[in-house]
Amino acid sequence: MPVQYISGFTVVLEVLSRFWPVWIALLIVMGTSFAYKKKLALYGQLFDSGVGIVGVGICLFWLFTAIFAATISPFDPLAQIPIMKDVLPGAVEPQSGLTYLFGGDKLARDVFSRMVYGSQIVLIIAPAATGFALMVGITLGLPAGYYGGKIDTVLSFLANLVLAFPVILLFYLLVTPGIMDTPIPYGMAGVFFLFPIIFFSVLFWTRYKNRSDRLYILLGITLILGGWIYAGLVFDADPLKIVHIDPNQLNIFVAVVFASSPGVFRIVRGLVMDIKTRDYVAAAQTRGESPWYIMLWEILPNARGPLIVDACLRIGYTTILLGTLGYFGLGLAPESPDWGTAIKDASRLLRSFIHPALPPTIALMSFVLGLNLLADSLREQSMKD
Repeated sequence: MPVQYISGFTVVLEVLSRFWPVWIALLIVMGTSFAYKKKLALYGQLFDSGVGIVGVGICLFWLFTAIFAATISPFDPLAQIPIMKDVLPGAVEPQSGLTYLFGGDKLARDVFSRMVYGSQIVLIIAPAATGFALMVGITLGLPAGYYGGKIDTVLSFLANLVLAFPVILLFYLLVTPGIMDTPIPYGMAGVFFLFPIIFFSVLFWTRYKNRSDRLYILLGITLILGGWIYAGLVFDADPLKIVHIDPNQLNIFVAVVFASSPGVFRIVRGLVMDIKTRDYVAAAQTRGESPWYIMLWEILPNARGPLIVDACLRIGYTTILLGTLGYFGLGLAPESPDWGTAIKDASRLLRSFIHPALPPTIALMSFVLGLNLLADSLREQSMKD
């Protein structure tokens, strides 16, 4: 039976209708945010400019796409239907009657479904790895900038040592199969994943050390929740089987944290060296506050603007790096629907079929664009503050 096609206009309408949960979620979140923007601090200020609104909208679009991927996608991203190999956009699958909206790839998989599910991989690895990199960079950058001396010298030397490697080469070395088969990724993960637990434990201790009732509750939550996540990520030993990460993803995760942490460290160190000379820091020292209290509760909140901007940009850089690694066939499994792997698979047949390469390329470009617009808007607001 020959494959039937629908018109291009119908394809556009179907694509828009497949995203119905995303449109509803965007309408609710964006509408609520705009209505209460004066009460939402820095997030609310993003809605004072067109750049901020567009940036937030694009990022939320892909976030909700990742959340509702199972509802949006008409097919399993790994399912192969032989008759649909290399079909053009708008091809109707004979048995189910569903449409390959963006066509099929060389393995007869639905390009649209793979693009949608690819957003899950990007939005899990890039923001989470950037968050851990921030924890590592902040935890080490605060004492380096505040104390100076030998602590600063040693930590800065280690950071500069990592930064001396070209980023792409460093990623290439860390995600090669030879490294993946060794205990190195798990050892690095065991070290890096301790930093959030240490950070929040010290944060709560310095603030509530004289209020034992609240301190014990917060420390207990931190240690239990942190230990649970730590056991699941590093040892794959979550008894509830909720926290889990594939070895390939863990390797990329560790590589991102390792490569990004020195950059965060240098930013935090520079900010601390500037802020520690302010009058309110001197006032806290006069009150007899401990150094870590001053770093975490006086200096760090006043450095949040540049760090938030850097986090948005760093997520974008990480997304591009993930796409680059996927394009070179490194890190994730070959059948992964991540955008980089999809672009690599499609690029081999560009002279014959261009349609499988366009959706993941546009998706990657739009998500990074949204993050850059968001960072630009945040930068403007931080300069006003």
